[in-house]
Amino acid sequence: MDSRESKSLVYLKQILSELIYNKYGNYFEFLSETFAFFSPCEFKLSQQILELFETCQQQISDLKKKELCRTQLQREIQLLFPQSRLFLVGSSLNGFGTRSSDGDLCLVVKEEPVNQKTEARHILTLVHKHFCTRLSGYIERPQLIRAKVPIVKFRDKVSCVEFDLNVNNIVGIRNTFLLRTYAYLENRVRPLVLVIKKWASHHEINDASRGTLSSYSLVLMVLHYLQTLPEPILPSLQKIYPECFSPVIQLHLVHQAPCNVPPYLSKNESSLGDLLLGFLKYYATEFDWNSQMISVREAKAIPRPDGIEWRNKYICVEEPFDGTNTARAVHEKQKFDMIKDQFLKSWHRLKNKRDLNNQTYTYKLA
Repeated sequence: MDSRESKSLVYLKQILSELIYNKYGNYFEFLSETFAFFSPCEFKLSQQILELFETCQQQISDLKKKELCRTQLQREIQLLFPQSRLFLVGSSLNGFGTRSSDGDLCLVVKEEPVNQKTEARHILTLVHKHFCTRLSGYIERPQLIRAKVPIVKFRDKVSCVEFDLNVNNIVGIRNTFLLRTYAYLENRVRPLVLVIKKWASHHEINDASRGTLSSYSLVLMVLHYLQTLPEPILPSLQKIYPECFSPVIQLHLVHQAPCNVPPYLSKNESSLGDLLLGFLKYYATEFDWNSQMISVREAKAIPRPDGIEWRNKYICVEEPFDGTNTARAVHEKQKFDMIKDQFLKSWHRLKNKRDLNNQTYTYKLA
């Protein structure tokens, strides 16, 4: 076992121990006790959010399956690119995954940027061929998708998990560990994000391929809301700990950032139910979509930039590391109006009902 593989196993053990600590026991006892003094309606809504989170959050076994696949694939890909490393990224590792979350993998062949149109496509063509010829026994349906950021999509027969594999999308590694730190910084963050992702999927506004919001943009929108409350629940980690989240930190050190940040003690005692309502109200009635950009890096809404990437865009969500617009997929006014309309309708309905299990909020707890 080489040193890189050993570090990977040590880190996986750290992740699993965190998941064990947060599973069902202390985590839910703490939140249930915290919300016990709220009114019955407030408590009911918060309890429903917790139950949804308890049922739908990614389990230890889910992560183990994905990590096993990553380890095996890394060994295979290193036959083609000996110095390469394969990283598990996205919701599987950032703390916001569910039982049904796909796996995202980033193949790093070198620390310098690669041309996505030429070099990345060439590398993925070789990987795709390798998957088809050597790994057909446990990988099925490998597809090379020639998008702006090309990927190989495939399904692992052992775990039955769908994976997307990209090349050198290094910002995805950095933001995975930034989001992971936010996820475990305050106990209300993960349940709130999960219920909002379920809400968005239920109303069909959580699919960037169809011109609506990506899950990444939704997470950033939740974090931004929690940062901008009169009594914030989250700070800007990049402002408080710039040394931990510098965009130039070497990749083999990036995973250490969550270990160096203590829990954030907020004076805000809002229940999960009130935070869900507040999130819907904020984007339905308070946020200025025409002139403002969502910035988790700055922990506030900031004026839209004048650059060409930001012109004629309906929703602007700043990527915390490279400054691009993570919501650029929302490029049709019809889709934008649908998203805004759903925020407003859901806020009014939930404000009156305070119940996830009415006709508008029927979630399958599985």
